[in-house]
Amino acid sequence: MRRYNILLNGMGRIGKAILRISNDVKHINIIAINETNDNIENLVYYINYDTTYGTFDDKYTKDKNSIKNSKQNISIYNYHNIYSQNMKKLDIDIVIDASGATIDMDKLRACDLSAIFLTHPNKFADINMVLGINEHQLNPAKQKIISTSSCNATALLPMLKLLDDHYTISSADIVTIHPLLNHQKTLDNMCINEKQRDIKCSFEFGRSSLDNIIPSKTTTVSACSLVEKKFDENMISSSSFRVPTLTVGAINLVCFVDKPTTKDEIIALCEKAKDTQKHDTIQNNYEPLVSCDFKQTRYSCVIDHRFTDVKNKHMIKIVLWYDNEWGYSSKVLDIIGLYQKEKR
Repeated sequence: MRRYNILLNGMGRIGKAILRISNDVKHINIIAINETNDNIENLVYYINYDTTYGTFDDKYTKDKNSIKNSKQNISIYNYHNIYSQNMKKLDIDIVIDASGATIDMDKLRACDLSAIFLTHPNKFADINMVLGINEHQLNPAKQKIISTSSCNATALLPMLKLLDDHYTISSADIVTIHPLLNHQKTLDNMCINEKQRDIKCSFEFGRSSLDNIIPSKTTTVSACSLVEKKFDENMISSSSFRVPTLTVGAINLVCFVDKPTTKDEIIALCEKAKDTQKHDTIQNNYEPLVSCDFKQTRYSCVIDHRFTDVKNKHMIKIVLWYDNEWGYSSKVLDIIGLYQKEKR
């Protein structure tokens, strides 16, 4: 497998997790970071120390206009728009765009790059991908802009597909319990503009994220439909609650299915799926654990069978855990590894 030279655009929570994980992934070769913060000493500090995941063992240090540790030497750029730069001159093959910014897709397609991976759903991407669902559709010869979907969709879709393949889902409802995010406020403030959710002014997200459970809309179902069309808002209703925790989300999934089943059959199905999966998408749990116990899991989702249930043979209840930063970032790197393997 050829190791492509990768630029990581954006060092928010996902960018930071991707960088940390990549330090121990041989097929990932991040040679550059583009970040609007031009204080490299602060960037090094931000990478090395993390309230959620702890101190990074293989610490980075500043070296002129780069950062380095025992395994990586990474150039640092501060371009306002990385896509206006000469990628060949920078020796970049692939960009992982973790900036969260809205980007002109025509400009992306014009870039002299092998691929651009977007860490958010995008209906204009060449493919929206979730491992365990549609990786067989990956075609590096024809697909340049690849969305790695969202953390919620990455966690939910493997379970939806598993149940639909065996029992046929007629309708469903999901409730996501999601940790707070950086765009939220620590104290009550004005409303927040959410471009990704097409919300001009979210009153609720202007409230203190430390003292409230905040109800909100979720883009999870629309993200799912970009990967698997049938799982859309006509089939699945949804809601979300933001909670004052740092990482690890949960999804309460209720499905109505055509084929009758039992709780024991569902658990056996999940165990078989875990044993036969090609990628680390599904794990099963039976222990009395809480959210922090799932921190840094690389699985797309962990099925908590303490809450698995079936009513009247056709209603299935499932609870899923997922690390919305570390687990999702692990899948992003897995998808890039698959791309490099398939690229000819």
